[in-house]
Amino acid sequence: MRVEKGLSSNTLFGYRRDLEKLESFARGCGVGIQNLCRGQICDWVKSLSESGLSPRSIARAVSSVRGFYNFLLRDGFIKEDPTSELLSLKLPRNLPAFLSEDELDDLLDGPDLGTALGLRDRAILELIYASGLRVSEAVGLTQADLDLERGIVTCRGKGSKQRFIPVGKSALKFIREYLRVRPELAGNKTSFKLFVRKSGEPMTRQDIWQLMKKYGRPLGLGAVSPHSLRHSFATHLMQRGADSRSVQTLLGHSDLGTTQIYTHISNKHLRDAYETFHPRAKTDAGRDGDVEEEGEK
Repeated sequence: MRVEKGLSSNTLFGYRRDLEKLESFARGCGVGIQNLCRGQICDWVKSLSESGLSPRSIARAVSSVRGFYNFLLRDGFIKEDPTSELLSLKLPRNLPAFLSEDELDDLLDGPDLGTALGLRDRAILELIYASGLRVSEAVGLTQADLDLERGIVTCRGKGSKQRFIPVGKSALKFIREYLRVRPELAGNKTSFKLFVRKSGEPMTRQDIWQLMKKYGRPLGLGAVSPHSLRHSFATHLMQRGADSRSVQTLLGHSDLGTTQIYTHISNKHLRDAYETFHPRAKTDAGRDGDVEEEGEK
């Protein structure tokens, strides 16, 4: 999976954890993992549900074991795939949370621009929103990935796929200001990563999650996250007329269907705006419109 599909270390860790759970279940059944039958696999899935695991996590676990047994069958380790009749879970497709433009402005204004850390934080928030980066892509950026003259950032997404994303003037301004004070944070540490801690070590995904909570909590934004900025990036583009193919390319989605969820958000936004501002949006049929003559039905 690492070599042939180029999957990320986080994805591989999740798959490994799923298979370890299945291996533990197989030991409890007194058989090897390659000897589990269909019924036992179904019992395992049922046990995951009874343990309180979320439907999304169960669906990922089912996908993991399907891929594993498909590999065993293809390479001749087993003669029959016990997951061949295992049904996929249909998950509800929740609309991702995003910030309004006013909320986003308030969030971006949170860092103290009089400090090196504040300039760094503002640069991070601006860049993720301006380019729709995943948090893993943001922490993986190096200084060489930024072309400030052309306003382009180069990132490597899922499957190590490379994409080039334009960056707006506001983000470029704060990135330049951050780079001016970056040596103050880096000290004598040598790091090629763009964003560093106060200790000079490269920032982690957890660091940026904590940063988001730090600035989002005082604004009452609840569970705001780096992904909230990515969703806001895509949603605001769609609301302002961007086509889904362009947004797909910017986000690095391999499947257009993944991007089209933002079309639903945009449509909901239009419906809400219509019902809020159109003078006859909530008029009961027949009340203020044409009134039928008595007896006419």
